[in-house]
Amino acid sequence: MDQAMQALPARVAASDLARWGRQLEAELLLEIGDRAWLLSIHDGQILAVRPGPFPMPRFTLALRIGAEGFERFLSPTPLPGWHDLLALRRQGALRIEGDTIRFFAHLMWFKGLFALLAGRAAPAPEPATPYGAVTVEPITGRYFRMDIEGRPHRVYVEEAGEGIPLLLLHTAGSDGRQWRDLLNDADLTRRFRCIAFDMPRHGKSSPPQGWQREEYRLTTAGYTGLVLRMAEALGLDRPIVMGCSIGGRIVLDLAAEHPGRWRGVIGLQGSAFTGSYYDLSVLHHPQIHGGEVCGALVSGLVGPSAPEPARWETLWHYMQGGPGIFRGDLHFYAEEGDLRPKLARIDTTRCPVALLTGEFDYSCRPEDSRATAAAIPGATLEIMPGIGHFPMSENWPGLKPHLLPVLERMATAP
Repeated sequence: MDQAMQALPARVAASDLARWGRQLEAELLLEIGDRAWLLSIHDGQILAVRPGPFPMPRFTLALRIGAEGFERFLSPTPLPGWHDLLALRRQGALRIEGDTIRFFAHLMWFKGLFALLAGRAAPAPEPATPYGAVTVEPITGRYFRMDIEGRPHRVYVEEAGEGIPLLLLHTAGSDGRQWRDLLNDADLTRRFRCIAFDMPRHGKSSPPQGWQREEYRLTTAGYTGLVLRMAEALGLDRPIVMGCSIGGRIVLDLAAEHPGRWRGVIGLQGSAFTGSYYDLSVLHHPQIHGGEVCGALVSGLVGPSAPEPARWETLWHYMQGGPGIFRGDLHFYAEEGDLRPKLARIDTTRCPVALLTGEFDYSCRPEDSRATAAAIPGATLEIMPGIGHFPMSENWPGLKPHLLPVLERMATAP
């Protein structure tokens, strides 16, 4: 390990971490098991590495990692839950001490540093395949001017295909562009009218007037009301509703409270509750670039087999979110939206429930989805190998074989 540590300054200098480490100044104490090193960092470059032990080390920031957890992280093919820096933190294998704001402000840099330490070189850029002749995607977009909870809103909606309505709900902090591959897939659009909308304040949907005077917080009642309002505005007759993450959570409330309104619900990365395993304040902090920290926080939730272009497009959407929006969505996901008391009320003979969860998601973990499915008589669950928290945007070819049979069952149900 000493040799790998001493090689870090040159490896960082030769990498593309500079853009993520700009203006990073720190004395980093790195403890792995019973070993310790002090790294002097200037503008994202490592100037010196000093090995311990240190009787009373002076540091700006300390990262303390258990030996066993770090050994799992170093594996060429880490197991789910041990593949990312923040995954280690959730497992209890990483402690962050000192100036944690500095850590999160440069989270992408620290993640890149540990990837170098583990010998995981960034994949070579994939050559782009030219489109050739200009083609037009079969997706149409339009705005709906409508009242939501008594306030005027302008909501952006995209759709493709015709047939059985399939209403699509995006994840926290992102928008309907996550469904781009599904909306372009003729296998679905020839049978389903696929509709994705940007929640108010997300993507191309504007916030309501007066947003500058209030703090945004998504709630269960507000989210369920929004989906009902959109289904009504779109004139949908018993649609299938499919959501991911917060969308995969709210479909459970839709099934419990309004079972007759839906042909069925599908939760991607769905569970009744997760709780908060991170500091939500860093998502809207004056010393932190909101877009970069949002992208960095979710970067480890993308599965390792995701194609690089899809991985980075998923993160790009997160980097474009409005100030405080991701944090406001997580008020529902990590705090207020505990749906466990409602699960026993769900009648899957009236509203079928299917959960599809990626094995590399350490936010909505497979065990979280298993516990949720077990509490809903008749619910189905499938754990998808190699996939993370954003199946439809990070790896549509990986999701599609799992999704098509579920849609077929719901489409043919009475």
